[in-house]
Amino acid sequence: MIPRFPRRALPVLAAALAVALSAGCTGPSGAGGTGAGGDASRPPIADRVSATAAPALRALYDQRIDWTPCADDGNADPDEPAVQCATLKVPLDYADPGGETIDVALARMPAADPGHRIGSLLLNPGGPGNSGVGMVQWGWRNYEGPLHDRYDLVGFDPRGAGRTTPVSCLDDRTRDEWTSTDDPAYDHGRILADACRAKAARLLPYVGTRNTARDLDVLRGALGDRRLAFLGLSYGTYLGALYAEEFPDRTGRLVLDGAVERSTDLLHLNGEQAAATETEFRAFAADCAGAEDACPLGTDPAAAPQRLADFLDGLTDHPLRASGGRPLTATLGWNGALNVLYDGHRSWERLRTALEPAMTRGDADELLKLADAADGRDEEGHFETPADAYAAIHCADAPLAPTDADLRAALADLAVRAPLVGRHDTRATLLDPDCRPWPFRSAERPHTVKAPGSAPILVVGSTGDPVTPYPWAQRMAAGLEHGVLLTREGDGHTAYDKSGCVRSAVTAFLVDGKLPEAGTHCPSD
Repeated sequence: MIPRFPRRALPVLAAALAVALSAGCTGPSGAGGTGAGGDASRPPIADRVSATAAPALRALYDQRIDWTPCADDGNADPDEPAVQCATLKVPLDYADPGGETIDVALARMPAADPGHRIGSLLLNPGGPGNSGVGMVQWGWRNYEGPLHDRYDLVGFDPRGAGRTTPVSCLDDRTRDEWTSTDDPAYDHGRILADACRAKAARLLPYVGTRNTARDLDVLRGALGDRRLAFLGLSYGTYLGALYAEEFPDRTGRLVLDGAVERSTDLLHLNGEQAAATETEFRAFAADCAGAEDACPLGTDPAAAPQRLADFLDGLTDHPLRASGGRPLTATLGWNGALNVLYDGHRSWERLRTALEPAMTRGDADELLKLADAADGRDEEGHFETPADAYAAIHCADAPLAPTDADLRAALADLAVRAPLVGRHDTRATLLDPDCRPWPFRSAERPHTVKAPGSAPILVVGSTGDPVTPYPWAQRMAAGLEHGVLLTREGDGHTAYDKSGCVRSAVTAFLVDGKLPEAGTHCPSD
């Protein structure tokens, strides 16, 4: 999933793991898959890679993947199927496919009905930087039913993330300060850029979504699928769109849920995202104040949003202390609150429960737990977070160098559209990740992805999505030459886990190739 701020909220992965179901290829008889035999019956290499590809690259498309039970499967039941793990070799630099290679980490849960197997279903949970290996390894049961029956579920860690040449730049002590400080002079962008330059400068030029899309195609070929079957969630939708742009003739059934589109720069996209988050923030606060149960925000729904923002901002000068002595800063308070709100109204009670002791008794424990979950910090102070990969991928995808005039205009717009959630650190809201000091500049530029010649692509958007605003889905579907938009009415990030209507429509497309009618709207559960 795409976070608003890498040093702030990294949206909880549990929702993504429960959401993701996905795509198939062009037909159940093997137009995109390999049939029950898997590798043994995969199509010839000529059907899986361009005839003009360099011999070294063709060899990588034809490599055999050595699947073995995952060492850390954690499955104590011998009667349960085992998730399989492996690695895939891809070029570090696609301009030199015969040069150095890197290993992409993979996980697979084989199809439950191999006799009717369509092919492999590749999954990406977003981020950028979140683990597709973990998505399958720990969340495959979320796909039980027709999709798992017909598809191998395959997750991968994109280059720069997880177990695939991870970009890891900050030590735990530095990251603790980086994620929690309210010091306006603390230069988050420069500190991260300098650390990444020191530790990962050689890798950074080859991290980015376009190279990950190329890795995805090598994986498709090595799995034996003629066409890609893919579900991308949040940022994963941008990966799927770029794949369709790079390899339109290799697209099968692609579902892109919670669209991230890049027709404009990050400065404007972050402003749109802040406005969507502001809507959810205000709705939560007003609902809390209007409820019958006691609410720490008072009883006036109109005044409650401002009261909540004032409390969180007030932590800058008056941080609360958790039972272990750690301070709850304003940055951490905002982090925890917004990250929970990304899941929509079904998370509102969780946030209210954390705010009540903090606002009424000065007890910071519960709100600090929400912030730690957002930042990937455990109780011992160790971080498991894709924040460094997030910055590396974003800064490769959309290098940001706004002029002073651009920034002034964006700040003025933010003050109107998101005066509460953007007030604590306005520049961080607009410039996170701050790519200005980043040591690598890519050739990517904002543009509308059209992907002429692709198969139909299903784009799913939610009208109240606080992370990937609904207009992004509208623009992505309209920009794609063969895009079809499916709309969920409701809040919360991504749609599949929040609407039976969406689930039915997505399943019909992925299993039977039946697209929903253009303009279809689904209610939330």
